[in-house]
Amino acid sequence: MVTWIKMATFPAISFAFFLAGKLPDADVCDATKAEERSESGKHKKTTMQQVKTGDTVKVHYHGRLTNGETFDTSSGREPLEFEVGSGAVIKGFDEGVMGMSVGDKKTINIPVEDAYGPVNPEMLIEYPKDRFPTDMEIEVGMPLMMSNGAGQNFQVVVTDIKDDVVTLDANHPLAGQDLIFEIELVEIAGGSPLIIMP
Repeated sequence: MVTWIKMATFPAISFAFFLAGKLPDADVCDATKAEERSESGKHKKTTMQQVKTGDTVKVHYHGRLTNGETFDTSSGREPLEFEVGSGAVIKGFDEGVMGMSVGDKKTINIPVEDAYGPVNPEMLIEYPKDRFPTDMEIEVGMPLMMSNGAGQNFQVVVTDIKDDVVTLDANHPLAGQDLIFEIELVEIAGGSPLIIMP
């Protein structure tokens, strides 16, 4: 049994650093300790932590198509949180945050291959028109959620309507698209800042 749910729109696609060092003891003043004090007085320097594989990060983003159309944004919402390298986001986005520090902003251009991939013709489904509810007004461009009754849900879009069949596209809505993201790194969870000696 197949059930259908009409969708109005597709759902949207959600530190501190410190100085490490040890100051010399103020009461050490004899000549034999002078050199040690001089060396210990050189403060260690730190740089901002940079994103690496395995870090959990929080990112604000604004996603656009190459024609300038916005397809998703975290504006007004909590930042997107994910583990870098876990496959939770598309490859281009994952790689785009690598090396960033908290507060950094950048624009990343993600080609189709590193986004949602090209359109797959095998994901175009011809479905009998008489299998739709009789009271459903089907239109080209209409997004639908298709359920096979076994707990598996499929997001599809009506791409063509013929006398007896309706063509449904089960590709991701952004398949075949190059994407542009403006991102800001909000937080890196865990890890330690990189410490370098002068």
